[in-house]
Amino acid sequence: MAVPTAYERILKLLDTAPADPDLSGGYLNLLDTAPAPSPAQSVMQSTFLPKIYERLWRPVGFNLAKGWPFGPSTAEEFALARERLGLGRPGAEAGPAATVLDVACGPGNVTRGLAAGVGEEGLTVGIDMSPTMLSRAVSDTALPNVGYVRGDAVDLPFQAGSFDAVCCFGALYLFSDPWAALDGMTRVLKPGGRIAVLTSRRPRLPLSRLAGAFAVRAAGMTMFGDTDVTEALAGRGFEDVRRRSYPLMQFVSARLG
Repeated sequence: MAVPTAYERILKLLDTAPADPDLSGGYLNLLDTAPAPSPAQSVMQSTFLPKIYERLWRPVGFNLAKGWPFGPSTAEEFALARERLGLGRPGAEAGPAATVLDVACGPGNVTRGLAAGVGEEGLTVGIDMSPTMLSRAVSDTALPNVGYVRGDAVDLPFQAGSFDAVCCFGALYLFSDPWAALDGMTRVLKPGGRIAVLTSRRPRLPLSRLAGAFAVRAAGMTMFGDTDVTEALAGRGFEDVRRRSYPLMQFVSARLG
């Protein structure tokens, strides 16, 4: 069976490419087993959530966390990500030939949003651990320069300096070690590469720190303070660090120096 062009390109980006790639699910499967998920991750790996994620779960949950009706819409959020990652506008005659990674891509909604700003010579890769999410991503994606990988989003399987841009929307707070995840994203970026992260925000309210600690223990989620992510990026050599704050979320972007 011939390997689609997008996956031929993805295989060349891997630290160790399999001799016999498993594409039986429509995505490149690099996991025989996966680490035990946290309660929050278990929800993301269910069979039901991918069916409602893009139309109900994400629009309702994220928009409320961003301060609906005053926060940005999903379309505005994607446009901001493309802008900060140096990508083009959907429908533009010539988008950049960028290689873009969407970390913890879920059903591929963000992946497709990023791919809309990448030229035909570019490549957009979504990586996730959940086979149910990836199956949905594959079924909803018909773009020839997009491919999906089942792999560890914290211990990324790609070579150093493989990507022009890395995005992680709605997932950093689910990782058991978010700082190790940021280390991995930094490692796979090229010098001058850009990163965009949409993640949780702990509001400055009485007992909010206590509530954040409870969320970590009970659900395996991290509620980040207003300077946690920006300082983490600056400490990893990123420049032009920018942040937008919403009631329960924050958007952070930067360029690797």
